[in-house]
Amino acid sequence: MTMTTAEADKILSANFAPWVLDLGLAVEAVGEDRAVLRLPWSERLAREGGGLSGQALMAAADTATVIAVSAARGGFVPMTTVQQSTTFQRAVTGSDVLIEAVLTKLGRRTAFADIALSDAESGALAARASTVYAILG
Repeated sequence: MTMTTAEADKILSANFAPWVLDLGLAVEAVGEDRAVLRLPWSERLAREGGGLSGQALMAAADTATVIAVSAARGGFVPMTTVQQSTTFQRAVTGSDVLIEAVLTKLGRRTAFADIALSDAESGALAARASTVYAILG
């Protein structure tokens, strides 16, 4: 059975640090091997020049991976980031960002994901990330 967005939002609210929750992330969709989150536009997250900060985008990609792994495993288990690589392609100004994390491999102790971060209004790709996670539980 596929995890619901409400169940995924509960994982988000119960397992992340307050500063991550302050990003305002919301789960838009979950599937057997993926999760889509929305990062709402906020002046607080913008850097000089008005573009959304890379730190916020990287945290959103990392968080989306946790939700995707949780969805694939049927619930949250302790896990930790082993590696994350992010490539920024264009600035996002004045628009929400959709973050889609797709698992490329899920093992018993490791998970690999590719993440696309897109401007929600235009659909333009803003950044790509890849993550590796160690599953602890």
